[in-house]
Amino acid sequence: MNLPPEFLTGLGNCLPSNLFSLRPSELEAYSRDESSQPAQLPLAVVWVETAEQTAAVLGLCNRFRVPVTARGGGSSLEGNSVPSPGSVALSLERMNKVLEILPQDFQCRLQPGVVYDNLNRQLARHGLFFAPGPSSGDVATIGGMVGNNAGGLNALRYGVTRNHILRLQVVLADGSIVWFGTQAMKTSSGFDLVQLMTGSEGLLGIVTEIILRLHGLPERKTALAQFADLDAAAQVVYEVMSSGILPGALELVDAASIRHINRYKGWDWPEVPTLIFEFHGTPSGIAEEVEIVREICVHLGAVRFEIAETPARRDQLWAGRKEITNAEKSLYPGFIMLKGDIAVPLSQYASTVRYAGALGKKHSLAISIFGHAGDGNIHWHTLVPPGDPAALANGELASAELISPSPSAGLSLPSTASALQNASFSSRSTARRWM
Repeated sequence: MNLPPEFLTGLGNCLPSNLFSLRPSELEAYSRDESSQPAQLPLAVVWVETAEQTAAVLGLCNRFRVPVTARGGGSSLEGNSVPSPGSVALSLERMNKVLEILPQDFQCRLQPGVVYDNLNRQLARHGLFFAPGPSSGDVATIGGMVGNNAGGLNALRYGVTRNHILRLQVVLADGSIVWFGTQAMKTSSGFDLVQLMTGSEGLLGIVTEIILRLHGLPERKTALAQFADLDAAAQVVYEVMSSGILPGALELVDAASIRHINRYKGWDWPEVPTLIFEFHGTPSGIAEEVEIVREICVHLGAVRFEIAETPARRDQLWAGRKEITNAEKSLYPGFIMLKGDIAVPLSQYASTVRYAGALGKKHSLAISIFGHAGDGNIHWHTLVPPGDPAALANGELASAELISPSPSAGLSLPSTASALQNASFSSRSTARRWM
């Protein structure tokens, strides 16, 4: 399938020649993301630099009925950035400017291609931060986070991306440029179209400018607790959350994940189920919360409880959580990584973690379990050897059973199939059950 000559002429009229390409090497580079989903070559790649260019491209594609797949950093683990068949890949990576920081309003205005960690480095100079905290913050773009309503390490305390968006500039399919939302901190007027756009994955329009709500940088303290078994660690999650403490982050990492991190980093962490906490607030408030959590962990059988006393140790603890996927990709080259991303009510977190581990044993799978434990989120990785269709089938079956457990599992409610990155290729078939 090729684009019609009239379309290509129109594209040349819309954009300088260096902002679009039909070269096979470029098409290949934009045919995949970080997921295990099959690559799909786009018919063309377009790099837009302004809202007006985006409008011109979308208007042209609309006239010729050419699908468009928007793309940010291409860091999706679920296939969100893989182009639709017969589509143009529209990259927003060059729209990467922070346009304005408004410290007195706790807001900033920026383009969608700004990378999360780069934004927070600029905001830190003003004592501010954009809170969600995706593990892939070194490559995740704000536009991609908006399109997928991304969560992250800090979503437990501060909310996911949609909780931080005040206003959006959006280009609609016909090329119209519109604004949704207000810079007022509170409004109850009319339909909330900002919330409608957030998480819509480019289906309703392409976001070209964003105004974010920010938070002041808090004092913070990081702690680690380790346990002899996964069930005890999961039970601590419930007890901490029911104590009235709201951590800045509360992460679970299982023994398999720690083993992968050790091999990848050359560390010697005890390979046991681990919780990583971050506490935000005033120094006295943090000290009180740390002591309460320490008592809960010890009471439920923690074999170790450590407070990170230096910034270097704090960074190391978080690297042990954030780099699990990179570790597994490095240690198992060529393997298919099936990724589950579910969330359950907190009362069922411990039983669901237990059930996930049992599924791995039932289907003879190499799995790792980790996630944003404080809000009931579980990541579940299955490493499938190349050329093993039986293992692949078992992995897909186990993933389906985790998302929709049978009555015999003893879990009273189904999970949500897409707790962090919306309904991607790998979760759409299950997501339809809730639509």
